[in-house]
Amino acid sequence: MHILKVIKSGLFTTVQDLGRSGYLKYGVPSSGAMDQFSLVVANCLVGNDPNVACLETTLIGPELQVLRNTQIAITGGNCAPKINGTSVSMWQTLSTQENDLISFGRMQSGCRAYLSIRGGIDVPLILDSRSTYVRGGFGGANGRQLKAGDVIEGFDVASSINKYSMPEELIPQFKNHISAHVILGPQEDMFTGKGIDTFLSSQYVVTYESDRMGYRLEGPLITHREKADIVSDALLPGAIQVPKSGKPIIVMRDAQTTGGYPKIAVAITPDISMLGQAKPNDTLEFCEITLEKAHEKKKEYNRLMNNLSHTLIRS
Repeated sequence: MHILKVIKSGLFTTVQDLGRSGYLKYGVPSSGAMDQFSLVVANCLVGNDPNVACLETTLIGPELQVLRNTQIAITGGNCAPKINGTSVSMWQTLSTQENDLISFGRMQSGCRAYLSIRGGIDVPLILDSRSTYVRGGFGGANGRQLKAGDVIEGFDVASSINKYSMPEELIPQFKNHISAHVILGPQEDMFTGKGIDTFLSSQYVVTYESDRMGYRLEGPLITHREKADIVSDALLPGAIQVPKSGKPIIVMRDAQTTGGYPKIAVAITPDISMLGQAKPNDTLEFCEITLEKAHEKKKEYNRLMNNLSHTLIRS
């Protein structure tokens, strides 16, 4: 069922869900939304299951023509969305009519926005996910970012539900400075005490060598004890590698599944979505947290995610 037509593609717009689970051992990255919290909220606002596929936009959003009456929601970074040239609110259910034009302004905060469609986006399931992995050339719209002329297919579901909005106090405030909690290791013993202190007390700038695969950071150099290489081992989103240059790299959703640089720390799960909103020239700092505290934050995060649909305000 035709739902949307792409008039302008935006900078980098892809189809994403919550990613592929269970395929890292085959060398397949998890992919999925860089900001999973925003994607799940977008789905809840239109009555979808949390893992339904949405559009992920990056910095400059697309222009989309509505082909069928439906409901949408837009969450994530503040992208100044409009329908037929009139500004509309984010983080709430929006009704759209056939031939409406959805557009996005310049990203005012954050880096990525999410557009959900009632019923979800219908692209083939590949390895249990509809997420796009551009480097691998599969998932989403034929394994690539959207381009002008693409038609986005949806599922045949009830055309509308009640309208909802996200409580204001639960809407993330994206800023150009992010403080992320990390657990040191698994190769912290390969760094000098000064190197670890530098990592935990400095601010780092996200460089333009950053994408869905990972972010290269610029800032004070982190010193190794001796060598700066290891026998390649597993990588997961949130891992922070430090190559010989002493400049850290944060691994993100599309990263390779193994790597040969030592990892000084790993960002905790609730903060990875926040890191997914970082853009070039944003600054990051890292705060050490104990494993016990990390587990507590993960439990709080899981409770929030599992109860999102019950926290929404009916309009």
